[in-house]
Amino acid sequence: MPDLADGQSLRDANGSAERDLPAEPRFLIVGQVRAPHGVRGELRVQVLTDFPERFRQGAEIWIGPEPRRYTIQKARFYKGDVVIKLVGLDDRNAVEILRGAEISVPTEQAMPLPADTFYVHQIVGLQVWTDAGQRLGVVSEVLSLPANDVYVVDTAEGEVWLPAIADVILGIDLEQGRMTVHLIPGLL
Repeated sequence: MPDLADGQSLRDANGSAERDLPAEPRFLIVGQVRAPHGVRGELRVQVLTDFPERFRQGAEIWIGPEPRRYTIQKARFYKGDVVIKLVGLDDRNAVEILRGAEISVPTEQAMPLPADTFYVHQIVGLQVWTDAGQRLGVVSEVLSLPANDVYVVDTAEGEVWLPAIADVILGIDLEQGRMTVHLIPGLL
């Protein structure tokens, strides 16, 4: 699942879509507090990561827009969510302020991914080139849709949506900041 991108515009003052890759974020969002759960300071959390094991006893998480570190005292899964209890927060009133807050971990604690799998922040900002050598634009957003992710490419003519499938995405080179694509009929 994606970490959330900042959504800033990729165009410069001349309307060009060229720019340097965005800086790596300090934190990756792994969940969002839905609401307090019960009266003993527990929180019901929507899991926004492919690694739900992050929510385990003793794990450290950061909560809020100005992330503050907390330690998970206990955790359990409940109806597709996880219910956590944080050390030092012992009643509903103490955790109510966290309602709706994002839960994150430092980027350096990102879980290793399988080959040819990337975090959203690694994709956003890549230069997109066709297999014919034509520069298409810059990835401005990644949409997580039921069938597959879609890469939104900001071009000089507007947006192009590219499905993240093997027939279209031929390669990603993070060191070069480049994605190579094959434009199947109907994409442009």
